[in-house]
Amino acid sequence: MVIEINKNIDNYKESVVLGLSARQLVYSVLSVVVGGGIVLLLYHHVGLTVSAYIAIPVVAPIAMTGFYSYHGMTFMEMMKLKLYFAFVNRTYTYVSTEGEDAVRQFRQEEMQGQQKKKNKAGSGKSMEKNETDSGFDKADSDKVRKKMFRMLAITVLLIILFAAFAVWYKYR
Repeated sequence: MVIEINKNIDNYKESVVLGLSARQLVYSVLSVVVGGGIVLLLYHHVGLTVSAYIAIPVVAPIAMTGFYSYHGMTFMEMMKLKLYFAFVNRTYTYVSTEGEDAVRQFRQEEMQGQQKKKNKAGSGKSMEKNETDSGFDKADSDKVRKKMFRMLAITVLLIILFAAFAVWYKYR
């Protein structure tokens, strides 16, 4: 008797119907029902093509929840983690534990080293950037976070405006 066993037992997935796992089957049926419902409800008002375009942003996250996996995380777990890092995560800053005199002395030594490099390199041909100038501080992090939130809000607003325009155009 020969029993075939996968070499990596962790990757084994039990299929329920048509090679789909139970999770994939449930979310695929749910996405088809939700997408079909949206298309059927909006078909008479805005037409088939526009109703399909309106249904896609609603159905895509549902389908991704069932099928997408990244490093063992489901789509929802990954999106929660991305939103946490985008909006909740704090920016860590380094606070020196040395005294002010030690920091001043270190900066003077660093400046002297840079002056020696500039003198050796010639008359300003190589412009080196100071490592302390290339830091990423909390203000930059807040700007990026605000910009990302604005872009997300604008995207959602544009989708809603597109759906409203489609309905208005059909009834006009």
